[in-house]
Amino acid sequence: MARIRGDVRPAVVPPAVVGLVLSLFPVGYLHVSSVGELSPITHTVSDYVFVDDGAGLLAVTALSLAASSAALLVALVRSGLPRWGPVAVLLGLWSAGLAVAVVFPTDPVGEPTSFAGAVHRYAGAVMFAALPAAGWLVSRTFIGSVVLRRFSVAAGIASVVFMLSHAAVLFPGSGAVVLGLFERVLFALLYCVLFVLAVAAARRGVAS
Repeated sequence: MARIRGDVRPAVVPPAVVGLVLSLFPVGYLHVSSVGELSPITHTVSDYVFVDDGAGLLAVTALSLAASSAALLVALVRSGLPRWGPVAVLLGLWSAGLAVAVVFPTDPVGEPTSFAGAVHRYAGAVMFAALPAAGWLVSRTFIGSVVLRRFSVAAGIASVVFMLSHAAVLFPGSGAVVLGLFERVLFALLYCVLFVLAVAAARRGVAS
């Protein structure tokens, strides 16, 4: 178990929570404004880049999420988490993956995979694997939260299911296309992981 330093300052946690909450509004608006244009069952969140104002709003969501995750990492480090340990690396990959996914947008459905689309997919694969792993490691070695561990495991399973659901797109006729639904379940669980991490970091900082 990591040792807590005496100079812990949990002041970075509130900005992290604010960033997490604010990141929900742009993507929430896109879900409402694009009803009848995109299906939340078959289309991924990245597909909103092709609707009006979608690119800008998605960028706000992704970058807000990346910034709040970075602030959360700072809070955890101030609470005693090793600065260069595996958790820091994984949270860094999660944040970097969000930023890369903004710079390299996905391809339109049915179009051949472009360089930007391929980078987008690989960035998504990295970040969807990194955050559940980071949450699980924190729950096992730093905070000891059963709730965090359960959300992290659930997010890890959802990530695998989401990846497998791409088979219906890659091999038409092999099954129903429901990757949009699975991705939204995954994102909901990832947000839960981040919020629980923020609460745990705040409590650990106060306890110190």
